This record gives sequence, C-alpha cells and structure tokens, in this order.
Amino acid sequence: QVQLVESGGGLAQPGGSLRLSCATSGIIFSINVMGWYRQGPGKQRELVAFVTPGGGTNYDAAVKGRFTISRDEAKDTAYLQMNNLKPEDTAVYYCNARSVRVIDEIYWGQGTQVTVPS
Repeated sequence: QVQLVESGGGLAQPGGSLRLSCATSGIIFSINVMGWYRQGPGKQRELVAFVTPGGGTNYDAAVKGRFTISRDEAKDTAYLQMNNLKPEDTAVYYCNARSVRVIDEIYWGQGTQVTVPS
C-alpha cells in the first residue's frame, strides 16, 4: 500500500520558517520525482517545487530563494524548508510522487495546512 504522509505544517508568522516532511512507503523512492504542490483559498493547486532522483531541483518563481526542497534516500522522505514566509504562502501543501519509469504512476499525500497571517 502506497502512503505519502506530510507533516510539519502549522501557523507561522510573516518572516518565519517551517519545514514540511513527506514520509513515503510502498514506492521505490529512488525512481520517483518528489514534488510539493499547494492550493490556496479559492485557488487551483499549483506546483511549488520538485526534486528529481538525481537531485535536480526546480522552483516556482514565487518561492525561489525562500524555499528549499530536498530528499533523503535513506529515509524515503522529501522535505520542503520554507523560510521568510509570507501571507500569500498560506495554503494546503501536498506531497507528490511521480515515477520516472512507470507512465502515469503518481501518488499524492493528504495535505498539510500552512497558515501565515497578514
């Protein structure tokens, strides 16, 4: 059974930091691109960042320089370090795993709420 379990969300003040974790099981972590998406109030889900099995990263322009995505192959876990948080970062953050070997093999976590008050 595949599971992606996010943790680390919560309330942070503007300028503060949070670290999200995505613990996976049931997948071959090393062949998955790990991504973080978010969905703000009244908005569509959007890609925040992803990290490839080789460690390559990509960020949305809105978070570049503030957020850092990483992965720990030994723990089958992906992380999103979020610094200098802004009210517009308020959203439910979802972890995503996409296999590079099996087409359309994509899994999602349940989401974790991040709130940054204005």
